[in-house]
Amino acid sequence: MKKKLISLMAVAAASALALTACGSGDGNDPAASPTVERLDNGDKKELTIGVFAGWDEGIAVSNLWERILDKKGYDVTLTSADAAPVFTGVSTGDFDMTMDVWLPDTHAQYLEKYGDKMQELGTWNENAKLTVAVNKDADITSLDELAAKADMFGNRIVGIDPGAGLTAAMKDRVSPDYGLEKMDFVTSSTTAMLTELKKATTAGDNIVVTLWRPHWAYDAFPIKDLEDPKGALGTAEHISSYGSLTFKDDFPTLTGWMAGFKMDDDKLFSLENAMFNQDETQDYGPIVDKWITENQEWVDSLTAAK
Repeated sequence: MKKKLISLMAVAAASALALTACGSGDGNDPAASPTVERLDNGDKKELTIGVFAGWDEGIAVSNLWERILDKKGYDVTLTSADAAPVFTGVSTGDFDMTMDVWLPDTHAQYLEKYGDKMQELGTWNENAKLTVAVNKDADITSLDELAAKADMFGNRIVGIDPGAGLTAAMKDRVSPDYGLEKMDFVTSSTTAMLTELKKATTAGDNIVVTLWRPHWAYDAFPIKDLEDPKGALGTAEHISSYGSLTFKDDFPTLTGWMAGFKMDDDKLFSLENAMFNQDETQDYGPIVDKWITENQEWVDSLTAAK
């Protein structure tokens, strides 16, 4: 089964059409408000999940839950977009939920702006950390050495997408705190960063990249984190799911499942490794289904009656 993926433009267009239809009808006419289809457990059948583009842990758990819920009769749509439009979508109800909110630091700016228009559904991982990594054999161990050894890395730091919280942390704290302003901080996408990391590893070249834990790259490539003695990247964070303000009414059963959902680093890495460190594909369904069969007891516990 193909991974369900629609563009943010499609969501916006659908919203616009819905508004137009509401505006042209009689607000007191029951026919103007179609009945919402619900499952036997009381949840709405249709569920939309906003997924941060390029954030592998969010892509992984969103696809995991899409497969779990699909088998329970839900109609799940995954929509990929940058962080800002995903948070906007959850706050307006265009998305029912998102599963990759890093707190207290990485996504703090979005919670400050949209926090009163969303609700936390649960924390599923408590060991998330922003990092700066280099090839393991590089003669450097700490960020406070990087400015003096910039030439070793071609005076470049390879980042991810420009709108990422990690990118903001690098620009706002790491770079000024460690005097890295003269280094070329290249931002494009996580995919582009990983491509450069793979190329440098194959060639035996030095490279410095922005990264995060947990991530399958730590197993795929011989890399190490640079120490952060000034704490510019922040301490370990937790990853939570957030829903629209109507989520608990719309999905009372799923609300309970999200509140109890926990996934440790080993399981998350295992799922990410299966999805992203194998063949180049966007058809995650069969891969996730296979992973589920290999972890069936744990997966079944996620939706077991408490």
